[in-house]
Amino acid sequence: MTIRLYDTSARQIRDFAPLTPGCVSIYLCGATVQSAPHIGHIRSGLNFDILRRWFAYRGYSVTFVRNVTDIDDKIIKKSAEQERPWWAIGYENERAFNAGYDALGCLPPTYEPRATGHVPEMIEMMRGLIERGHAYEADGNVYFDVRSFPGYLELSNQDLDELRQPSGEGETGKRDPRDFAMWKAAKPGEPSWETPWGRGRPGWHLECSAMAHKYLGTAFDIHGGGLDLVFPHHENEIAQAKAYGDDFATYWVHNAWVTMAGEKMSKSLGNSVLVSEMVKHWRPIVLRYYLGTPHYRSMIEYSEEALREAESAFARIEGFMQRVTEKAGETPAPAAEVPPAFAEAMDEDLGVPQALAVIHTTVRQGNSALAADDKEAAVARLAEVRAMLGVLGLDPHDPHWAGEADRGEDLHGAVDTLVRLVLDQREAARSRKDWATADAIRDQLQQSGLVIEDSPTGPRWTLGPR
Repeated sequence: MTIRLYDTSARQIRDFAPLTPGCVSIYLCGATVQSAPHIGHIRSGLNFDILRRWFAYRGYSVTFVRNVTDIDDKIIKKSAEQERPWWAIGYENERAFNAGYDALGCLPPTYEPRATGHVPEMIEMMRGLIERGHAYEADGNVYFDVRSFPGYLELSNQDLDELRQPSGEGETGKRDPRDFAMWKAAKPGEPSWETPWGRGRPGWHLECSAMAHKYLGTAFDIHGGGLDLVFPHHENEIAQAKAYGDDFATYWVHNAWVTMAGEKMSKSLGNSVLVSEMVKHWRPIVLRYYLGTPHYRSMIEYSEEALREAESAFARIEGFMQRVTEKAGETPAPAAEVPPAFAEAMDEDLGVPQALAVIHTTVRQGNSALAADDKEAAVARLAEVRAMLGVLGLDPHDPHWAGEADRGEDLHGAVDTLVRLVLDQREAARSRKDWATADAIRDQLQQSGLVIEDSPTGPRWTLGPR
């Protein structure tokens, strides 16, 4: 058994070899809490939640760090526009992010540090970089000297001479326009902290280098984040950390975006879909299925049609689970191991689409067993399905989804009562051999998205594809 992952720095899939046998350390760039999350934000957390779950299934002890950027230019701008404290905006949106992660079944991180809680660590790193000749102070700003670090831009595979990295507001005194700010001098009315170089606030890139060093040490296994972070954020993290003396991350893993009309989902483009709104219209477990089952390196083009297809696909899985449970009289426990084909798919660069195909194949086998009245085989297939869904965080019988199941059962009960009234009318028509009326009622129900099955115990209904 070898887990293999696509490493952005190597530009190829590599065998995963942990720094410490039996352990895996992951640092994920988390939320910048300037606003509430859309589903593109949550996709990253969800993809790495599945990766984390798979490592745990394979027997690894996982340390998972996901940071919170609670101070940056956008948060300060929002503070001025809304005439509210910067920390109030940050905390409000941090809670919204955590609510989104929780709604979609993401496990909480081992540690979730905030940038503003680690200024001493940032000062220590800047001091070390200045002493080593990799950074300098100018007008209260502290800059990283990119030409002092020979490996700069290797992750993003760019040419330094062709790089254009414009200065931000107030970033004066740079020796080279491509140097980037690790610390920004204080401006009137902005939050600031005391340092040996005057009051100021963190630059975006410094915080992650400092927090990864504190929580994971000088070297760790995997650094993750969205594809848009490769440059400048991750490139600058590497420069800071390695120039400071850290080995930093061994593997770089990046997830793709959720797009709308071919563009990255973004608040600035006005094309975002807030998680808080989505969960009012779609079951959270269906949203997890929709966002988590494409390959993490594939773009997801958002559409309601695609969401409906995901809903129908997951309904087929749940329908099978319900039928086996009814036949067995109880819900079988998950199997101790997932099928080999599922494990093989997950080991190969977290191949969730191929793993999902194994789930649907197993469901079809289970349905065939039900049709043949082979209870033992059907129960065995359900146990395998539950094991596989558990790895993906999609088992509807998991305690996390219990509240959703209760709400779903309440709605199902109300719909069932109404459908039963109509089915009783159909049965009455059949009993008097009024086949035209019976068929018309069946057709109307099917047009409403229901599938009617005539069984020895009477008619039953399920949701069909929409």
